[in-house]
Order: sequence, then C-alpha cells, then structure tokens
Amino acid sequence: MSQVPGKRGRPRSADARRKALAAARHLLMEDGLGRLSIEAVARAAGIGKPTIYRNWANLQELAMEALITVAPAESTPDPDLSPQAALTAQLTRLVQSFSSTRGRQITIALASADPESEFTRAFRNRVILSARAHGRALIEAAIARGDLSAPQDMETLLDMIYGPLFFRILAGHQPLDSNFADSLARAAFDLLRNPAR
Repeated sequence: MSQVPGKRGRPRSADARRKALAAARHLLMEDGLGRLSIEAVARAAGIGKPTIYRNWANLQELAMEALITVAPAESTPDPDLSPQAALTAQLTRLVQSFSSTRGRQITIALASADPESEFTRAFRNRVILSARAHGRALIEAAIARGDLSAPQDMETLLDMIYGPLFFRILAGHQPLDSNFADSLARAAFDLLRNPAR
C-alpha cells in the first residue's frame, strides 16, 4: 500500500504523544515556558525530536496542548450528562487549566506576545478553535435530537460563550472560577431554549 504524500516516516504513536505531553507539563511546572525546548521535552520523554515534530508543528503548539490536555478520565464527558452540563464541564476544565501555575505562565507570555507570532497562533489553534469545535459539537448534537432550537448565527453564539472566558484569561480583571464557567453555559443555553422571535 502506498503512503499518503507528506506523511513519511513511522506512524504517530499515542504512547509517545502521552510521554511528550507529560514531559512538557512537568517542565512547564518546574522551569517555566522560557526554558521549555523541543530538546528538553524529547530528552525527558525518552523519545526523538522527529517524533515530536510528527505530532506538533512547533514548540508553542506542544506547550499549548500540554497546558489544556488532562487525563482521559477527566476529559471524556459523561454520556449521561445533559448538553448544558457537558458544556459546563468543558468550560470548567479550561478555567482550571488557566488558573494553574502553568496556565498563568502561558497567560503572562500571551499578554506580551505579537498577535501574529507562532505562540499566539498556537493559542488560537490549540485552545480557542479546539474549544469552539468541542462546544459546537455539543450544541449541534442537542439540536439534532430536538432538545434545542438552532441559533440564528452559530459563530456569534460560540463567540458569546468563549469570548468572555478568553477575555478574562488575557485581561485578568475578574477571577476565573467554576461559577463563571457555570454562568457562561447557563446563559448560552437560556438563549438556545428561548430564541428571539
């Protein structure tokens, strides 16, 4: 069987990914973002640098995923949860990630980063867009089951859910806590249950 163009080399290893993420999280906690490097992660994880580059485009994307990735038992939503509870759980995980020591390090770095830098692009791709995609899937599944009405503009709704969260992350004017996550999810589902006529 011929290989897919652009995908040369050995296939990605789930075990290697887990080792790299665990090593990156440890290094972020111990040394901070400024001392994180692909070489250090590869050495700590016991894997080669090419393995890391098969999974992440650059160091910034690896750091972002290390920040937001949690244990499978914590990240897999309970199938018995309502869509609102599942969204609340996702937002709570994001709040907890950015309230942690490594989360604050990422926030400080973001505040001074160029908007077009690799670091801010990684934040957009690995955190903002990933979170929005997860929220969209939850809402669309509930709409498909007939539990909710479709919003007039899904993109605006998703901005209304995740925009305040990331504004607090960057501006730091109000605390990030579970009450805020619950409030965001409740407001979103109030809109979906009671669409404007």
